[in-house]
Amino acid sequence: MAERVQAGVIGCGNISQAYFHAAKTFDMLAITHCADIDRKAAEAKAKENGLTAVSMEELLDNPAIEIVINLTTPQAHAEVNLRALAAGKHVHGEKPFAVTREDGRRVLEEASRRGLMTGCAPDTFLGGGLQTCRKLVDDGAIGRPVSGTAFMCNHGHESWHPNPGFYYLRGGGPLFDMGPYYLTALIHLLGPVKRVAAIGGRALDERVATSEGARGRTLPVEVNTHTAGVLEFHNGAIITMIMSFDIWKHSHQPIELHGTAGSLGVPDPNTFGGPVRLCGEGETEWRDVPLTHGYTENMRSIGAADMACAIRSGRANRCSGNMAYHVLDIMHAFDESSSSGRHITIESTCEQPAPLPAGLEEGQLDEEGKKVAG
Repeated sequence: MAERVQAGVIGCGNISQAYFHAAKTFDMLAITHCADIDRKAAEAKAKENGLTAVSMEELLDNPAIEIVINLTTPQAHAEVNLRALAAGKHVHGEKPFAVTREDGRRVLEEASRRGLMTGCAPDTFLGGGLQTCRKLVDDGAIGRPVSGTAFMCNHGHESWHPNPGFYYLRGGGPLFDMGPYYLTALIHLLGPVKRVAAIGGRALDERVATSEGARGRTLPVEVNTHTAGVLEFHNGAIITMIMSFDIWKHSHQPIELHGTAGSLGVPDPNTFGGPVRLCGEGETEWRDVPLTHGYTENMRSIGAADMACAIRSGRANRCSGNMAYHVLDIMHAFDESSSSGRHITIESTCEQPAPLPAGLEEGQLDEEGKKVAG
């Protein structure tokens, strides 16, 4: 019987409860400890979820913890990952993988040197919606993918997020905040990116928060809040992508893929479910496609659970650090293309993540699900 993998969470902020809740679904993963720079925040989450609140140092020193789930703000991602790796822990973190390419490479190099796994959100592509889309693409439902679109457009986080300031600082903005969902979904469906061309800008140099907890606070804007670009994938597909915090209302679909034999409507990559729509050769209207895979609810932590299964089985984890670094590299290339006025060839690459098998029982992520010792 395989022993469950214990994990500890560092960072008990806005997103953490989704991780604590969903982790209980998976047989191979057990979150047992949590830490935060605000000890009261860690204690509150520990009480709510039946965990043990500790300091970050105590969590990293605990030999029973094999995975650190890093839910800190983007500016701290690389530092916390490096400390966890130095403590001998595998790391799975929130996106982005790091703020700079240099920090991202340091994390990958340290993990390789120590023989440890790295992983990173988003893990939404492991949900039923995007896994169904992957099966359709792999089965040839749209033929050879030729083109597509990806849109994430809203007016920012200051109207609802209790602490929106960091979304407009270096490492934030629509591209670094939401781009990982869209880029990861596209890499999952099409494979790695070859080059990009883009233009970016910002509507405002500062914003005023209207959310509860931050109302009236002035938020400096350091990053582009509207980016439009084109990605060429190694498989030849050309995708137009717009990421914006400067749009009040729009009618675009999150992602569409168009191939030689049909078109595919891909669901919001910030969700785990559908709808999935298909229009094949000779058809004139979209039709809904039943989902072929489970995990359609909010399953944040499924990536960490997949890492736990990978640790026990010896396979690669699907939300790999290499893919997350490739996403980071692409996002920086968008900004570089905008400032230089030229195409940017992407130097990094990654393996297209393996699809999940269809028909898995809830709590399992491998076709040959191993029994777990409690």
